[in-house]
Amino acid sequence: MDLFLVSFGALFSIMNPLGTVPVFVGLTQESTKKERGVIAFWTSFNVWIILLLSFFAGKYILSFFGISLNALKIAGGLIIASSGFALLTGKFKEHKGMKRDKIEKDIRTRDAISLTPLAIPMLAGPGTISLLITFNQEYQSTLQIGIILLSLLVTTVAIYMILKSSHVIVKFLGASGINALSRVIGFIVIAIGVEYIISSAVSIIEAIEF
Repeated sequence: MDLFLVSFGALFSIMNPLGTVPVFVGLTQESTKKERGVIAFWTSFNVWIILLLSFFAGKYILSFFGISLNALKIAGGLIIASSGFALLTGKFKEHKGMKRDKIEKDIRTRDAISLTPLAIPMLAGPGTISLLITFNQEYQSTLQIGIILLSLLVTTVAIYMILKSSHVIVKFLGASGINALSRVIGFIVIAIGVEYIISSAVSIIEAIEF
């Protein structure tokens, strides 16, 4: 249960689907309720596939490039912490490479927006991918893998429900409410990134001492 809460909390905080709500609303402003539901479903499905690939292919990526787990955790921690700072300063979309003119260009030139820009880079970005690669290296028993997969599924279901209800959420919370929640989540994300960096530094120091 602890592993599930840790993995789900980390994934949900780093992906921050609430921060994606304003972008989703902007991109689907002229869509019907049914069309928004379809886009939300395929966005969540694409995210789920990306998460699975990141988790199961992680060890091969590390092996191919000769990257140690501690190096990955430090790099991932920096990326995660920078995402948290972007949330705190209200520059999450810019941090993800989602400038307003780029969004408007995408919606005019793409029939489907579920893969990009919504799934990538808004939800499943570098921080999420590096986190899952780390999970793959740290949790390798059958039970642990099953729990991680369950947390991935629950996370994607939560993303679907949030995106599907995005227009209602915007009306209820308003821009200021979403901004406040994003800043709280940003603080948590920074803490997660710092924790990864500290744990890696401790492991390196212990290895040197012994």
